[in-house]
Formats: sequence, C-alpha cells, structure tokens
Amino acid sequence: MRIPNHIGIIPDGNRRWAQGKGLSKEKGYAYGLHPGLELLRLSQKLGVKELTFYGFTVDNTKRPANQTKAFQQACIEAIHCIADEDVSLLVIGNTESKMFPRELMPLTERKIFGQGGMKVNFLVNYGWEWDLANLLRDSAQESGIISGLKSNDISRIDLVIRWGGRRRLSGFLPAQSVYADFFILDDYWPDDKV
Repeated sequence: MRIPNHIGIIPDGNRRWAQGKGLSKEKGYAYGLHPGLELLRLSQKLGVKELTFYGFTVDNTKRPANQTKAFQQACIEAIHCIADEDVSLLVIGNTESKMFPRELMPLTERKIFGQGGMKVNFLVNYGWEWDLANLLRDSAQESGIISGLKSNDISRIDLVIRWGGRRRLSGFLPAQSVYADFFILDDYWPDDKV
C-alpha cells in the first residue's frame, strides 16, 4: 500500500451535522476537534509526512457572527491541541484581516513542537486569491520580480480528502492540489469515523 506524502483535509459538514443533532449550526465546529486529532495521530502512525487542514476560508467569514466566532474559536482550540503533538506546525492565512485570530500570529512562521516530525499546516482565514495575489499581479511591473505563493512552504498535495459529500475543492490550495487525487466521504466531519 502506497502512503501519500501529503494529505489535504477539508473537514466539511459541521453545520449540517449540528442541525441533524438538533443543535444550532455554530455548535457543530467544536465537535470537529476530536476527529482532527485522531486523524493527525493516525497519519503520523502511517508515515504521512505532511498534513494540511482547512480551518476556514475568507468566504466563510461572510456567515453570521455567531458562526464566525465559533469556527474561529474551534480553529484556535484545534491548533492548541496540535501543538501538544510532535509536529512542525504552520498557520497560513490572511493575517491583515481582522478575521484572522491574533493569538495565532506567532504560528505564521513554522514552529517545532515536541520532537517535531510531521509537517502540519492549518489554513486559517485562507483565500486562494490572497494566496495567488503575487502571481496574479501585473507582470509588467518595473521590477519584473514575482515573489510567488504566500503558501510557498506547503508542498504539493498527493491526496485531498473531503468530508460532507460535496465534490469541490472550495479554493483549497489550488497550486499544491493541481495533481492531487480526491476522496469524498458523505459522512459529516464531526461523525468521528476516522
């Protein structure tokens, strides 16, 4: 069995899961913490070298304030849980926006936790347009220099796994995912069936 070097995770279905359980939509995000940690540990055990989690997108921040606060808090808690593991952790996202949680700023440069090991990337307030902005800039600038992707420390992705049944990339690292295989799960992310 060939183990992918880098797996991208799109943990979708939190709000639909909460509604199905009779909870308000924003309650679903906190229930995604345990499956994320389980998946991280399983990936480490199997020898995956890099794992990238989709926390939330710039587009997600257009949702009602109670949902926005809930997924921001869930991302903060998830990153604190990940920092208790043996990982090399990086948070990538638009830090200039007020939607980026300020307490995650120190992690916008890769940090080693525990014994280090697997690279873990967490996309927070991420947008593909933001990521590709330097590449999309007018190439006729006087300097002619293009500095590249803002996510340039993230390697090419071999496999993208998406929960929640949707069959779309939703802007997830378009440059790194260009040759990735996709696997779609109909289960919602908080179903905890990792």
